[in-house]
Amino acid sequence: MPIAQMHCKVSVPQVHHIPLQTTFHGVVHSISTPEAQVFQYRGIKYASIPARFRQSKLFTSYKSSTDATKYGPISPQYKSRESIEEAMFGLSNDDLPKQSFKQNEFECLNLNVTAPAGLTPHSRIPVMVWIHGGADRGTGSSWVYDGGALVHRSTLIGKPIIMVTFNFRLGLFGFAAGPMLREDNKSVGDEGVGNYGLRDQRKLLEWLHHFIGDFGGDPSNITLFGESTGAADIVSHLLSTANETRPLFHRAIVQSAILEPNAPDVSAAGWHLSRLMSALHITTVDQLRAIDADKLFAYGLTLRNVDDGVFFRSGWRSYFQPDDAHHRDHHAFSELLSIHKIPKRSSRSPHPNAGLTTFHPPANLQPLIIGDCASDSLVWSLYAAQWTAPAIVRRIKAVCQSLSKSSNLMHAYDISSYTSDDEVVQRVLDLINDARVAWPTECVAQSARRDRGGHGVWRYVFDQDGPTVNLPHHAVDLVYLFDNVPLPESVRSPSSSTMTFYGDFCGFDDVDEDSDDSVVISDEDGCSWMQPCVDQWSYTRVRDTMQERWIAFAYGEAPWNDEKVFVFGPEGESGERSACIFDGRRRRQVWKEAFEPLGMQVVHKVGLELSRGPPLRGY
Repeated sequence: MPIAQMHCKVSVPQVHHIPLQTTFHGVVHSISTPEAQVFQYRGIKYASIPARFRQSKLFTSYKSSTDATKYGPISPQYKSRESIEEAMFGLSNDDLPKQSFKQNEFECLNLNVTAPAGLTPHSRIPVMVWIHGGADRGTGSSWVYDGGALVHRSTLIGKPIIMVTFNFRLGLFGFAAGPMLREDNKSVGDEGVGNYGLRDQRKLLEWLHHFIGDFGGDPSNITLFGESTGAADIVSHLLSTANETRPLFHRAIVQSAILEPNAPDVSAAGWHLSRLMSALHITTVDQLRAIDADKLFAYGLTLRNVDDGVFFRSGWRSYFQPDDAHHRDHHAFSELLSIHKIPKRSSRSPHPNAGLTTFHPPANLQPLIIGDCASDSLVWSLYAAQWTAPAIVRRIKAVCQSLSKSSNLMHAYDISSYTSDDEVVQRVLDLINDARVAWPTECVAQSARRDRGGHGVWRYVFDQDGPTVNLPHHAVDLVYLFDNVPLPESVRSPSSSTMTFYGDFCGFDDVDEDSDDSVVISDEDGCSWMQPCVDQWSYTRVRDTMQERWIAFAYGEAPWNDEKVFVFGPEGESGERSACIFDGRRRRQVWKEAFEPLGMQVVHKVGLELSRGPPLRGY
């Protein structure tokens, strides 16, 4: 067992990689301690890009000595005055670790390996692969996703893992598609078009399948995990044709996925590309390839997955429909269960550890953890705040194209032309949250559970406030999972507050009833009464629980009873809860009454348009 090797005194981070005929020279991670030393190998190229808008090729040719001490270039992307980290965590630029990455369209396919010291090719410990979010921005090399703390923790609890982060093509470079590009790709033997970023991710898995073993990882035990658009990419891989024929990962964790059930076909995607080419006054793919990358950003074209008839498996769109929308023939479904030997659900309660230990699905039906945050829509709050109530009503009616259904939807979220400005923003954010994240997440969870015969899917909700933003906002779970975000003093040191919170009740510790302190309005950290701040206890409890459950899942263990819902927060609460608690944490009844009559395609379009804000005048 490799745990014994964790205590070896190893001072030089080197991997003598026999299959690749090179030695990777890495760095000792700053989080290292004598009992748990951590190494990191950065900027390792895993694939090459033959040309813009072409599928990447596996890279295997290295010099005899490879410098893996520096992060590699990242995919070209536009630069904003506010970084993603500032936007996500409410921190000023002065509070953030300083990083600067070169952008290089053709050298951006590189990976970073964070591993316990002392591993050998015989260690074969689980590998966790992080897919970053950010849509057309971001990098796997960001300090936010650094694997040091998670790997260090895994070693201390006796379940060491290797964590891999990586870069792939984003935006136009990663997802452009159209009939002209399809013909261009076909001319060089590439099957399909677009989804270059997704295909880069698949190429990364191929590289790990062949080469992570010499780093000490187990290529037959790879867990994908990701957040936001990165989580959506994982769902895309689950629904891919390649995953049906040759799965390259073995379980998945989907965190607050911003899903795209309305992915365009090649013709629709080509319309966007044609508009860009027209604005550039060009007519051929070769001319488009010659345009400087920086110039392309000026047109603000945001692209994602395309249904090219190749990447996704047949019938993949049905995965985004709620259970009641499926009308499968019972005999056909029973036959499917028989063919795959998936156990039917018993009416008896399962053993508390029911899950991976009793669930043996086909390789392409990977075990799945899936969940969301309470206020994921805050990521679109600036755009939502620009709406007026009458404009929202007009837009919803236009998208729904049904007076009764649109009225039903607006009534469910208490929106009307007369809703006050003070109230309408929060109500539209609730609608956006459910339409773009919460309901699609639930639909995917239901579909995955159905395909797996009722087992092998673990549901969670993350309702814990952030230590820097006092709300359970989008990506707040990353603060706890990776434990890299700079924390305020109230979290770094024991709380000085005299009040503790237990669910809906407050307790006061050692307060003299005769003193002026018997009624606590606020503590010295500035938290108002009945508005709990995140303290050291609640932060540590949620962090440790989340890290340990994710690591256990990577080890093939059931993270909790798969008939329960696991809750993170509020106020540090963590644990299994009855599935009925979900109705109190999310608007499930509203989804059934207002969303299901509209269908996923319309609901998603409503959420998408509202999250973009009202159209600019003159457009």
